[in-house]
Formats: sequence, C-alpha cells, structure tokens
Amino acid sequence: MQRRNVVGNPLGNTASTASATGDECALPPYTELLWPTLQAVIGLGGSGAIDEIDAAVSDRVGLSEAARAVLHGDGPGTEIEYRVAWARTYLKGMGLLANARRGVWSATDQGRAVRESEIRPMQIAYTTEKRRKRIGRNSSGAQVVPLVAAPEDPELWREPLLGAVTDLSDAGFERLVTAVLRAAGFTTLTTLDPDESTDTDVVEGTGVLRVSLLSFSVFFRFVRGRERVGADVVREFRAAMVGRGEKGLLVSTGEFTDDARAEAHRHGAPPIDLVDGEGLCDLLKEHRLGVRTTVRTVEDVALVPAFFADLAGY
Repeated sequence: MQRRNVVGNPLGNTASTASATGDECALPPYTELLWPTLQAVIGLGGSGAIDEIDAAVSDRVGLSEAARAVLHGDGPGTEIEYRVAWARTYLKGMGLLANARRGVWSATDQGRAVRESEIRPMQIAYTTEKRRKRIGRNSSGAQVVPLVAAPEDPELWREPLLGAVTDLSDAGFERLVTAVLRAAGFTTLTTLDPDESTDTDVVEGTGVLRVSLLSFSVFFRFVRGRERVGADVVREFRAAMVGRGEKGLLVSTGEFTDDARAEAHRHGAPPIDLVDGEGLCDLLKEHRLGVRTTVRTVEDVALVPAFFADLAGY
C-alpha cells in the first residue's frame, strides 16, 4: 500500500536529526515542546513575538547551538522553528495560546492555569476532535466512529501549514495568493491596492481563468484569521463582486458555516465557489507551494481467525 506523508512532520518518534556537519543533534518532537512553549510565552510576560518564543523554547529544552542550526528540509527556516510552530498551533487549538495580532502569541487565562500533567490529555482530545470533524465531512452521511488520533497521524500536517499562512506578513500573504492562483491556471491577475483596503488580512482582485477552450473573468477574495466564516461574509463578497467578474471565488483559512455554504449557492443569486482552510492546504500541497511530500510503503498486517479456527478443529 502506498501512503503520502508530508516531509518534515515532527510528530514521529525520531528524536534526533543530522546537522549539516553530520553531527547527531537531539531535537524533541512537537509533543514534547507543548509545555516548554507555553511556559516560554508566560515567561516572556504573557506574550511574545515568534523569534522570541523560538529562542526561549530552545533555551528551556537546552538545545545546543548545533541543534538550533539544523535546517528544516532545504531551509531557510530551522527544524526547531518548524516544530515550535507546530506546538504553537496546537496550543492555540487547545485554547492555551492565542494570536490576535499576527506574529505575536499570548497565553490565555486557561493557558496560565493549566498544569503540565493536563497537556497530553488535552492534546489527544484536540487531535481526536479534529479527526472526527474531518471524517464527518468525508463520510457522506455515514455514521462517524470517533478514533483516538495517533501522534503519527499523517493528516495533521494542515494545522502548522495554516499557522504559517497566518504568520505571513501582509506582503507575503499577497504573494502567496498570487502564487496559488497562478499555479491553478489564472492569468492577468490584478490585486487591490493595499491602501484601498482597511483589512490587512484580506487579499482580493480579479483574474482570468482558462479551462480548456473557455476563459472566465473571476473576482477573488482570500481571507485569513477567521476560524468561522458566516453567511454575512458571503453576502458582502457577492455585493462587491458585481461588475467585477463572471465568477466569484472566496477562500478562507478557516471554516465556512452551513449558512455560508447555503448562501453561496442561493437560488437566483450568482453562485460563489468557496474554499476553506483544508481546501487551501490541499491546493498548496497539490502545487507544492510550501509543502513537500514523499511516498513511503506501509505494511498492513491482519489476523486471520479462520486459520486458528481450523487448528482448533483438529
């Protein structure tokens, strides 16, 4: 059986990685960085910038200079920065950290009060709920059986990827939007002048999408930072779309509510295509934008009860 796994996933059990000089440098997996990361933020006065947090975590876990210098993949970021990014993302999902301001993370009241012994159960509960939602979205009405998420779950790569998108500068976010659209086949892209928008977490503009022999003018808007996007956002987008494109594309790093999806395809109104955070991650993976994948072979071993039943019958 073939399975795709995102390279650089720090959830595995390997506790060391080779540096550029060939030295073996111990690097803890993200699960062991949850508590140090939370305590690093609290130790910085309750909030801190990403580079401050990275340095504080490295100090807390006692990383050598060689271990701190190990690159993630081909760089330019380091492996420890990547793993701490995972830790921040999961602490946010667990309700222990928040990042109301881009690039600045703060401890919540719950984060200040939590005990170290509670971290692991909270992490398992959070990943279990994420898997339950994902299975539910793909089940087409079938009954969902909750599963305990193993740390090696290959589907967990989307969380830190969305965290990386959220942490981009305004200019970096706009460049990402342009790269995604061009990779998807858009041409003649024009984005709104940032000075004309009051929301720096929104990139919008127009482009032409060619599909086989046909071309469509598309008005697009990418929104980040919202966990839930409701019908009001879809209605406002449709109003802004008038006269600016034949098709509408609304992309969010969060999730669209059921009302938002119903509004996007409301009878009698121009339909709007919605892409949520999971779909955006899939696009980045498909076009290899900030994501690298490798194929590995997984061996499935299953018990054959009939064999033992035959033995018992002799």
